[in-house]
Amino acid sequence: MDVAVLVSAAAGRGRARALGDTVLRELRSAGLTPTVLAATTGAEAETRARAAVAGGAAAVVAVGGDGTAHAALQAVTGTGTPLGLVAAGTGNDLALALGVPAEPTAAVRALAGDLRAGEARSLDAGRVGDRWWATVLCCGFDSAVTDRANRLRWPRGRRRYDLAVLLELARLRPNEITLVMDGEVRTVPATMVAVGNTAWYGGGLEICPGADPADGLFDVTVVGPLTRLELIQARPRLADGTHVESPSVSVFRAARVELSGPGVTTWADGEPVAPLPVVAECVPGALTVVGARRADGASRA
Repeated sequence: MDVAVLVSAAAGRGRARALGDTVLRELRSAGLTPTVLAATTGAEAETRARAAVAGGAAAVVAVGGDGTAHAALQAVTGTGTPLGLVAAGTGNDLALALGVPAEPTAAVRALAGDLRAGEARSLDAGRVGDRWWATVLCCGFDSAVTDRANRLRWPRGRRRYDLAVLLELARLRPNEITLVMDGEVRTVPATMVAVGNTAWYGGGLEICPGADPADGLFDVTVVGPLTRLELIQARPRLADGTHVESPSVSVFRAARVELSGPGVTTWADGEPVAPLPVVAECVPGALTVVGARRADGASRA
């Protein structure tokens, strides 16, 4: 059984590349035949993964973080070819949502066991235009911070994100966002809007705690106007999802979400998607995964 292994050279500051030999060894031990798809850019990763799927790969295994998984999604979603994850990135929110073992050897053994047993799980996927995503699509303060951090050249690592937060806090103001959720129109001032297929984003922040990737619906979390102090105080509550108890937060559910507003860009799976307006659609059962141990309500394929 041929398996394509997509390895991000940059993910986790080189951790994914360092794990490559371990992943290959475990796959071979399970009787599988792995082929490495080395890539240095997201576009190259997508191209190589698509070619592997077209060539009949039994699965694509993404070794890296959410960016690597996002690249693999573009190739496998809607095809029936399963995706396996080995979490080795800075952000591993999809792996967290699916209950993929954090230890790499255990993750490989779990997905290999599913492949050999012919077992997989069917999950929903989000789509904007021709782009697929699996975790959370967001716009507002958090997307502005991510965009700012990606444009900074100094400092490196987590400090770059912290600096981006400080810079964006100085510019904090709510955006007027119009949402059309399954035909219902709402125009609201929002600090941020998150459309969740799964619960987590940003490296373990539970922005949409009720999101279920197998129910055919998004959870939409809308955070209203906040002062700088209120936003700083709210961020720790994102870690356990208790922010939804705040009167400034509203939660909705919908299968189709239209978002529009001036000067706002959307991000999903930690990757840039498109400036508003966008239409996000939940496509039931579009994604097949192996090695998942927690996917609420996910059906066995």
